[in-house]
Amino acid sequence: MNKYQRLSNDEREQIVSFLSQGKSLRQIALCLTRNVSTVSREVGHFRKTGTVYKAWLAQVCSEYLSTKRNFGSRIANNPKLHSFIVEKLKLRWSPVQISQELRSRHPNNKCMQASHETIYTYLYMLPKGELKKELIGYLRQKKKLRKNRKQSKDSRGKIPGMISIHERPKEVEDRIIPGHWEGDLIMGKDHKSALGTIVERTTRALILVPLKAKDAKSVRKTFAKELKTLPSQMKRSMTYDRGKEMAEHKLFTKETKMQVFFCDPHSPWQRGTNENTNMLIRDFFPKQTDFSKFTRKEIKYVQKLLNERPRKTLGFKTPKEKFKELLLR
Repeated sequence: MNKYQRLSNDEREQIVSFLSQGKSLRQIALCLTRNVSTVSREVGHFRKTGTVYKAWLAQVCSEYLSTKRNFGSRIANNPKLHSFIVEKLKLRWSPVQISQELRSRHPNNKCMQASHETIYTYLYMLPKGELKKELIGYLRQKKKLRKNRKQSKDSRGKIPGMISIHERPKEVEDRIIPGHWEGDLIMGKDHKSALGTIVERTTRALILVPLKAKDAKSVRKTFAKELKTLPSQMKRSMTYDRGKEMAEHKLFTKETKMQVFFCDPHSPWQRGTNENTNMLIRDFFPKQTDFSKFTRKEIKYVQKLLNERPRKTLGFKTPKEKFKELLLR
């Protein structure tokens, strides 16, 4: 007897499509090579509540039930692992950092390892109460719900000619050689305005880029203009997410001599320096800020303040001091 396999996210997407075409449950089951009772149960849960069948919601419900059934495993039943994770959360470590540290400390002990998704799942599947509230409170983004990252798809499409972050030279990851930057846009109120942020990985030096528009051409020209003033040894590469504002990356590379590397979809930790700096910037420009109301002088003043702030990661030197120090080598 074949082992039963749960419906995949792709199959659920196909069910949505077939239902919209008016196919019967039996026809859908034939198309999916599934038992009709499987499809009937899947759709029946929604019909009973009078709601439209949604693939993403069905997937979340399925994963929740699966997690609930297996909740007693790994973190919950391993006091040592649980204590380590809670200790690091209290130090404001992210689940990604905790996962990497566990792997580093216990390379041959799977019982003392947990992926960042496992940690997130544990936190969000905790029963409502003070413990759940406390632990989620240590996360930088204190969301009430978390979407499944494994099933996420990049709905923005692909940018032609992208070079993956996995092809980036090792020197960038090690922060040994300066001149490698990370870039992003901070969106303003109703996504009608934006502010460009570019951070150097080794020195944490920040460039804030005032933008009149956030289309690919405007971003490429404005970013290139800001970076052209840098010494050549400080212009090596740029790591960016898959935002369409960097669609003209080839022209950008031609103008600046900086190769652009693109992160994996939904992987902000691959631009960790930029993400952390964006949080500092939000102290000055909270969400719902209309960047069009700020002058270039006002924006550059914030840049100056952040570049002249001592950083623990730099031995309490400022990004400005560290940048100058590396230029004199």
